[in-house]
Amino acid sequence: MKDAGVRLEREGNIAVIVLDRPERKNAMNRHMWGALFDVVAELKRDLPYVVVITGAGGGAFCAGMDVNPDNPQIKDVMDGVLNNERPPVEALISRLREVTDCLVSLEVPIIAALNGDAYGGGAELAMRCDMRVIDCRASICFSEVRLGLMPDWGGGVALTRLAGPGIAAELILTGRSISAERALQHGLVNRVSAAGNAWIEAMEMAEAIAANGPMAVRSALEVIRRTPELTNRDALALEYEKAVSLIVAGECVHGITAFMTGEKPKFPKP
Repeated sequence: MKDAGVRLEREGNIAVIVLDRPERKNAMNRHMWGALFDVVAELKRDLPYVVVITGAGGGAFCAGMDVNPDNPQIKDVMDGVLNNERPPVEALISRLREVTDCLVSLEVPIIAALNGDAYGGGAELAMRCDMRVIDCRASICFSEVRLGLMPDWGGGVALTRLAGPGIAAELILTGRSISAERALQHGLVNRVSAAGNAWIEAMEMAEAIAANGPMAVRSALEVIRRTPELTNRDALALEYEKAVSLIVAGECVHGITAFMTGEKPKFPKP
């Protein structure tokens, strides 16, 4: 899938998605969206324990949507704009959201390794992942308003939930970029890596997760993801149900036995 600008690599139980179009700062075009959808479908068939997504080259994680005229998606949507027609615009936004939603709804943790700048949709994609590691030299910018656009990959909602409405309004409405350190201060990222180490530190995080009980990780992740949209009572009920079901499933037998014997646990694949 490299020719389409996206490639999938596997390192044990960890899957790595690489946005591989560095000559365009890994900006997404029609071919990349199709390839990413195929990658997600493959991951669903053979689910890893963790997914890491990063960009090729050192300059950018992802510059968002490729708005150059050679991207057929841009021609299609511009035809709709010029004719004041909604269907072409709805079709494009629906496709972007479909692929992004499918990726971030995989039942395993997704870590964005921001090896470089994340602009526009690239920033949105990063915010929709479960965790983020950013290179100390990289910046994040919700740049859509500069083009007379707004976030449409679901990133505006994700940013608001992460940082609160005040910070989200500042970043989205000004279109200004923020540094890695400021992103950390506002809770947009989990870690700031040394220069050139974002992918390494993201993989270290992924390896730590993959060493744990996979059913436990998935169950806890479901509670974490759903809690923001539930009442406190419903979230507690969900945690209760998932915890009981997890214990009954028996994965803990392997973990507790290993703990008692001082050995490294060997959890069966779900």
